[in-house]
Amino acid sequence: MTDTIHWGILGAGRIARKFAASLRELPEAKLVAVGSQDAARAQSLAEEFGAPHWHASYQAFVQDPTVQVVYVATRHPAHLEAMQLCLNAGKAVLCEKPFTINAAEAAAAIALARQRKLFLMEAMWMRFFPVMERAREMLAQGRIGEPQSLQVDFGFRTEWNPEGRLLNRALGGGALLDVGVYVVSLSSMLFGPPVHITSDAVMGPTGVDEACGLLLRHSQGRFSILSAAIRTETRKEAVLCGTKGRLEIHAPFWKASALALVPLQGETERVELPYSGSGYQFEAAHVMRCLREGRTESPVMPLDETLSIMKTLDAARASWGLVYPGDSQKPE
Repeated sequence: MTDTIHWGILGAGRIARKFAASLRELPEAKLVAVGSQDAARAQSLAEEFGAPHWHASYQAFVQDPTVQVVYVATRHPAHLEAMQLCLNAGKAVLCEKPFTINAAEAAAAIALARQRKLFLMEAMWMRFFPVMERAREMLAQGRIGEPQSLQVDFGFRTEWNPEGRLLNRALGGGALLDVGVYVVSLSSMLFGPPVHITSDAVMGPTGVDEACGLLLRHSQGRFSILSAAIRTETRKEAVLCGTKGRLEIHAPFWKASALALVPLQGETERVELPYSGSGYQFEAAHVMRCLREGRTESPVMPLDETLSIMKTLDAARASWGLVYPGDSQKPE
């Protein structure tokens, strides 16, 4: 890897723009190309952020020799195809969450990356914020004793648009894949995979979950109470309780700038960790660190864990009978 790592962005929507802006926070990162099936959007994004190349097809984009690592910012039903194109062209990949539609697709992408010996990571940006790093440090130090339970919610009210991404079953819509993946990923980060899953959902008229809840039982007697919604505003907080106190990650927990350690005995310790920009720079910096170290997987967001999370999401929606058009392959 060169001193400056050359990024390409596949997709030219809202998230792609935020990621491009965050790369400006990193002197060692350079956006060199944008690819989209909409030529005007690709050109607009490239020109806005000073990328010298833009491409009006995914095939042309992945053949761009200046691109070293790709941020896949397409809609999630298209993630597998995008990752396969990039990996087969020899590019490292950071793929936006949810990683894929289901665990079978996730397994296919992971197998290809390992076969090609190329870096691949799910863009669960939440894990790389300074607040989350501090939370992991506090837990490792035993500051709340033995962690026992997690309660976390992520709900917001979207406008009624049955053709839009959030409510359209053909586009992989629903609360679980859009924001439920955050709460499940946080639970996985803290407690590992569940040993038992109980779940229910409120299915809307478009056939997707407008709200859902998961109760996950983990090993060592731990459990997670999780909720997600796309038509209901919630507090968006995470509370982890242990034998000596609790850790509160303030709203919005997935991009928090503050947390509080509340011990059973003693005074509350408040931690403020402000940051600039939207926060996507933290995961980008991590990816570049991994590339420079010659890693093909992240130690913070490992591929096996991404696959495990997708299996949890599959199990939850299977219990509701929610099937996507992309579920042509039976999830593992």
